[in-house]
Parts: sequence; C-alpha cells; structure tokens
Amino acid sequence: MLHPRLYGLAECSRPTIAVPMIDRSPHLVLAVWPDAVQARLDDLRRTHYPPERNRHPAHCTLFHAVPGMVAAELVDRIARLTAQAPPPAARIDRVVDLDRGTALGVFSPGLVAMREQLADHFHGLLTGGDAVPARLHVTIQNKVDRPTARALQRAVGASWVPIDTAIPAIAVHRIIDGAWHSAGIWRFRAKR
Repeated sequence: MLHPRLYGLAECSRPTIAVPMIDRSPHLVLAVWPDAVQARLDDLRRTHYPPERNRHPAHCTLFHAVPGMVAAELVDRIARLTAQAPPPAARIDRVVDLDRGTALGVFSPGLVAMREQLADHFHGLLTGGDAVPARLHVTIQNKVDRPTARALQRAVGASWVPIDTAIPAIAVHRIIDGAWHSAGIWRFRAKR
C-alpha cells in the first residue's frame, strides 16, 4: 500500500480523475516512495524540520507547479509513461546543502529521463525550477539558520547509509491555497 498520509488515496493503478475544463490551480508532481522508505524520510523530516513549517510529509518533487490548464494532458502523459516502464531504480545517496536547510540527494537516471520527457513535452509552460534540469532531493530541514543547517549536514553526513529502492508510482496533487489535493497516483508497470 502507498503511504496514505502523503497521497491521500487507497492504492490504485490507473485512477480516472475529473479535471475542470479551465483549472487555474498549479499541479505538483511527486515521486512515490515505498512505505518503509517514506517512514524513514518522514522521521528525519519530523525530527529536523521546524515544526511550525512542516505541513507536508517528506517528498521528492519532479515538478512544483505545472499549469492547471494542461492538467488533463499532464495526467494522460504520466499514465502513458508509467504504463510503459518498470519502477525506476533510485538511490538516496548523499547529504545536500540547501544553505539554510538540508536535503538528501536522489540519484535515479530512469526517473530523471521520465521527468525530462515531461519537461520537453510542456516546454514553454514551465517556470522557475521546473524549467531547468532536475536536481532530485528530499528536504529534511529548511528555513533554519546557517549554523543549524551545517550542524545537521555534518551529523547526517557522518552516519548516512545510502538507501537503494525503486519508485513504485508518480503522484499528482492540485495546489489550492498552499494545500495539496490529490489528483491521482499512477503506478509503474510491474517488472517482468
């Protein structure tokens, strides 16, 4: 089963969603972690993220804000891509310095290739960090002072053991007033 707090849905393989004809809400696209990996990342985030700012579970963002006007096309593309590919391998392999925060770097050539296909398809509609090549990561601390961030980076870096896993699915959320509203989860094709 996929992590219910993050994705807000029971596990499903090809959900059908109703997308309004003109949807102005940006859409967030996330990689889905297996439950055990999600629990470990959530624990790190709960421990180190400022509690007053920690409104979401740990996550790996593929796109922060795909325009809502292409939501139906976005989910159609994701459904096609996930139906054609096995779960991409991923390695959470290093500590990343975010200046006033700390993240864990994600190495996944298969996931990056899929993201690049989506980025090429929606070229000209993406802005900011969505319009540049991916630097996949999971933020476990943000908006702290620099010494606090550096201390966590040293502590986690000294003991971090890479996590090897596979990405079972992609999730899409509508963002309305800063809140995430699940639009669906698309599972990658099972390995044969």
